[in-house]
Amino acid sequence: MTSGSPLEPRASKNERREAAREKAKELRVAQKRRERRNSWLLKGGVAVAIIAVVAVVSVFVIQMNRPAGPGPRNMASDGILIGEGLTVVSTPALAPGEAPTPTVPDNSGSVANIVMYIDYLCPFCGQFEQTNGETIRDLVESGAATVEIHPIALLANRSAGTQYSLRATNAAACVANYSPDAFFDFNAALFVDQPVEGTPGLSNDELKARAASAGATSSSIDQCIDDVQFKSWAQVATNRARSEPLPNSDIEQLKGTPTILVNGKSYNGSLDDPQEFSSFVLQAVASTTDKDATPTPTPTPTPTP
Repeated sequence: MTSGSPLEPRASKNERREAAREKAKELRVAQKRRERRNSWLLKGGVAVAIIAVVAVVSVFVIQMNRPAGPGPRNMASDGILIGEGLTVVSTPALAPGEAPTPTVPDNSGSVANIVMYIDYLCPFCGQFEQTNGETIRDLVESGAATVEIHPIALLANRSAGTQYSLRATNAAACVANYSPDAFFDFNAALFVDQPVEGTPGLSNDELKARAASAGATSSSIDQCIDDVQFKSWAQVATNRARSEPLPNSDIEQLKGTPTILVNGKSYNGSLDDPQEFSSFVLQAVASTTDKDATPTPTPTPTPTP
């Protein structure tokens, strides 16, 4: 005989059916618990997402409807005037709603008054800067010319939604306000490896890095760029240029960028020929000299005795 544990009695059919019912009941209870838990998680996730969207939209609405603040210092004409030695002419900030004060040009006939309306996303502006930037630097440093730079944001909607043109104009205003002596170099730096239209452009961190490399050392510039502190001014200045006569010229309104004036005359020559622009500057100065020269009086005939 084989020894071992006694066999357990086999469950009856009814007992097996009852056990199956109990197991099914446990499974249903567990399934309902999972469904309730998933429902709460889903509702909680949707709520978090809704809160996040509302927060982003609220910030956007607040920024878009933020009351217009003052303009940047040193840009009372909506542009920054740079003279001999690349020294910026200091001016107070425009109050909200205040009209700009046009610069009084030097009509002595010995100085070229160069005025530039530029957009930092405009490829033709970049072409002009790369071709003539050093010539203008030499003229201004020596005192042979002044340059008044008006950064505007005509192309704010052509940077994949980042409004790069507007952010770059704001960054230029930040430098003008907090580190004006670095403005000329910062302006030039924005055209090095210039972003292409339709791309996001430089990030705020990249704008801050270029400002620092140009010598803009004020600790306030980074926050100014991140906050888009002069956004309202940039938009208003852009609209003014597009709808009002350009001071000290015969131009009724800005048609595009770059718009370059020398002693009130519009430069319509080649953007990639430095000799052509230099010749235009000399002609504009000579024209001012001729126009402002005091005519030699005609001698009065001596009566014959």
